[in-house]
Amino acid sequence: MEKFIINPLLNRDTLPSFSKIKHDHITSAVDTIITENKQAINQIELNSADPSWENFVVPLEIIDEKLSRVWSQIGHLNSVVNSEELRKEYNKNLGKISLYYSELAQNLKIFTGFKNLTLKKNYSKLSVIQKKIVNDELVGFKLGGIDLSTKKQNTFKEIKSTLSKLSAKFEENLLDSVNAFNLHITSKDILSGLPTNILKSAQLKANENKKKGWLFTLDFPTYIPLMQYADNRQLRQDMYYAYATKASELSNKKLDNTSHINEILKLKLQLANILGFDDYASMSLTTKMAKSSDQIIQFLNNLARKAKPFATKDMHDLEEIGARYNINKIEAWDIAYLSEKIKIEKFNFSDLDIKNYFPKPKVLNGLFNLVRRLYGITITRAKTDVWHKDVEFYEIHNQRHKLIGQFYLDLYARKNKRGGAWMDEAISKFNFNGFESIPAAYLTCNFSSPSRGRPAYFTHDEVITLFHEFGHGLHHLLTDITHYSVAGIKSVEWDAVELPSQFMENFCWEWSVIKDMTEHVDTKKTMPKILFNKMIEAKNFQSGLQTLRQVEFALFDITLHSSYKPASGKFLAHLEKIRASIAIVKPPNWNRFPHSFSHIFAGGYAAGYYSYKWAEVLSADAYSLFEETGIFSKKIGNKFKNEILGRGGSRPAIKSFEAFRGRKPKIDALLKHSGLTSR
Repeated sequence: MEKFIINPLLNRDTLPSFSKIKHDHITSAVDTIITENKQAINQIELNSADPSWENFVVPLEIIDEKLSRVWSQIGHLNSVVNSEELRKEYNKNLGKISLYYSELAQNLKIFTGFKNLTLKKNYSKLSVIQKKIVNDELVGFKLGGIDLSTKKQNTFKEIKSTLSKLSAKFEENLLDSVNAFNLHITSKDILSGLPTNILKSAQLKANENKKKGWLFTLDFPTYIPLMQYADNRQLRQDMYYAYATKASELSNKKLDNTSHINEILKLKLQLANILGFDDYASMSLTTKMAKSSDQIIQFLNNLARKAKPFATKDMHDLEEIGARYNINKIEAWDIAYLSEKIKIEKFNFSDLDIKNYFPKPKVLNGLFNLVRRLYGITITRAKTDVWHKDVEFYEIHNQRHKLIGQFYLDLYARKNKRGGAWMDEAISKFNFNGFESIPAAYLTCNFSSPSRGRPAYFTHDEVITLFHEFGHGLHHLLTDITHYSVAGIKSVEWDAVELPSQFMENFCWEWSVIKDMTEHVDTKKTMPKILFNKMIEAKNFQSGLQTLRQVEFALFDITLHSSYKPASGKFLAHLEKIRASIAIVKPPNWNRFPHSFSHIFAGGYAAGYYSYKWAEVLSADAYSLFEETGIFSKKIGNKFKNEILGRGGSRPAIKSFEAFRGRKPKIDALLKHSGLTSR
């Protein structure tokens, strides 16, 4: 008799079995979990009249974790090994997931159960954490439309479902647009200035496609160095045009995100209006640290005012060197090129010089040694089932040698993998009925892959990116909270969730950390201190321009979701107004940045992109305590782990910050770290 094979997505006894997951497992798994969860909800509803923590809240957390675990695997695979079959199944089930959560958020019996719980005499005996979970749930019901009429609830659910599909399509168009582009070059004369490793990589891509010469794509490890080093201005312009117009009507009309942007903005406003909010930003800020879009705009404009004099000086430097290279009018495709020339001239090193010192094994060892010294944890390589041959798996043990966390590391760019870098939850921390889970995370980047039998070498910016995502990972993995709903990054205000990630970036500028992470590609020697000092000297190179760029994106986002009128369909004109008031560098009018702004149109940053700068105030201020006491202080490291990383979403983020820092946050450290004080 044939042995019964369980759907690998439903296996909870081990880590995910990625090599066994096929696209035809997806619908079966989703249908099974949703059916089981709905049956469980029917039972939980029976307890809503006399709810307790054990008979009401815990069962709801259990079913939430079950569905999240399955859907996280599906969503992750859709991002890192996208295929036509996988995409079809993902999209087919996206609506089911949206409808399930919308119906649960509008379940009157469950909502009543939470209200009844707060009215019970023994409610006061619940812990502070438990009360926060209940309060978070009540807010969630309000934002889910619990108070709406049946007709409006149905409209609300339809909008939520449509938005999830539009966001998925936005991301698909972006991925397909990047995958569809390649620039084939047969004359080496055009490639003057490009580093040998970039040329060899392009030659290898050409060979793989059975072409002679060189093939360039829009993935970051190819695009960035080409813009930095290519002497041929037309080549830079061609690549910039392809990058700046992807997923728009100027590239492939079938992959144009224009209509999706308009529809997303229109539906988000409708969603907010149905709930009684004037705009989507007001609705979104209900669960954030910032209390109004006006407060955010004031914060961003204040930052812009402080950065603008420095940005003006940065632009003057570019114009000065541009004239020497016969570039009288600087265009967007000249900035990275001229910036690199200034860096070489002013600081006597290039990004390529730095990249030669950061081999992947040394970088990882340096990162793991750092967190060992800070938090007393040990990270070791382990074996498990993965989705691609380049993926690595690691385990985290505490000082008592207990396994406390696990993570997957997927570092390299490849076709059919979403661009950018991110951390996501694979398994969350929880304690259900005495069983405590071991959390697991996905850490994903898009760096240059190894070549010619040697390890991958990273730019310093890539090292910073790795540290950033690892900070998110530690927030998820080092949580002390076993209540599922607030463990790790869950329920942390969106504008505070970047604190641990940006905090980790600071260590990439410490000699005591960097020196042990370096080994030259040829000499095998550690980076000389003199070169590191030059890096420090150049740390805030063009920080004015960079700050204005981030403020521009953040202002575009927050005003797009507050004062902008979606019915106009003129989001590009709206962006131009923002640029007119903020930017020193003006991109060409054919630039289609919004069409690839997946953070706000396909991710969770809508009305929240400001959080990068908002949280940077918190992270810089937190790091300043390490600067005052010693960056390897075990006492301060433990305090950060216990008060920030360990507490997750179990209390407001400002309370966690104040518990660590002993006071309210100040902006001084951010301005200092960013070089936005007197030079």
